[in-house]
Amino acid sequence: MKLILRGHHLLCLQGFQGYGYDSDFVKNMTEVNEIRKIETTEITVCDSPDDICKACPNLKNNMCQSNDENDNIVKMDRKVLERLPKKEFETSKELFDLLNATFHSKSSVKGICDGCKWTEECLFVQNLENR
Repeated sequence: MKLILRGHHLLCLQGFQGYGYDSDFVKNMTEVNEIRKIETTEITVCDSPDDICKACPNLKNNMCQSNDENDNIVKMDRKVLERLPKKEFETSKELFDLLNATFHSKSSVKGICDGCKWTEECLFVQNLENR
């Protein structure tokens, strides 16, 4: 299996609990999350619309809502991606092991998860150590 995932979604998937913009988005996010949990799934990382975005009602003309909102999302993606090695990951397990070693505290996601509308529901953020 293969997935294309944008940087900040790598964190979102780990805290996903079934909330979303609408039922189509939740269904797609659930399916993508199940695929990424298969340790042998190949994942390409990016800073543009991905396999999750394709079901988002806010995606218009390959952009999220507005120029400003899209720019903020791309910045979040890049903050995640700049902390990962510049290489292709052979498996989902390899990528998510590295992510969990890199993003392990509240301070490690500062500037990425701050202000996210899903923070209250996100188990990933809630389970981070207060460092």
